[in-house]
Amino acid sequence: MPPETLYVTTHIHTDGPIPGPHSLLTLASAAHAASGALTSTFTANLRELPGATLHPAALTNWRTRAEDWLTTRRAAKPPALVAAAYARWVSQLPGPAVFVSDPDEPDHHFCFWYLHRFAGQWPFARSTTTADAAAPGRFAAETLCALSGCRALVPAG
Repeated sequence: MPPETLYVTTHIHTDGPIPGPHSLLTLASAAHAASGALTSTFTANLRELPGATLHPAALTNWRTRAEDWLTTRRAAKPPALVAAAYARWVSQLPGPAVFVSDPDEPDHHFCFWYLHRFAGQWPFARSTTTADAAAPGRFAAETLCALSGCRALVPAG
């Protein structure tokens, strides 16, 4: 019997709309079995990219969330170390991993760019969107977020 497919939901924070000129600040992923059972999680804060800048719209947003900004900077690690650890985490999951993303959010763009740029690979078997009904637990990665602005968005219970 082939291993069960796992669905990896991801929640990120950035300092701008696109990777490269702007940085990925936090990465949180949750791997779920088709039944919705949580299999594994990954979280990390990343250092800003050298030469990247804070986008003016992001600056306006982060100014209203100073404590959340500081949370994203705690124990931040170099992007290459985080990308390598994340690719290793995905590769070590007990089945093929499907990256689940919200088409209205930049999660896929940032993860794809960072993984290729710093880990040299995209470790997922395929990608799908949250609109795919076969993606259980698709918003679970948000529950891993330590930022107070995100905790307010996660339904209780």
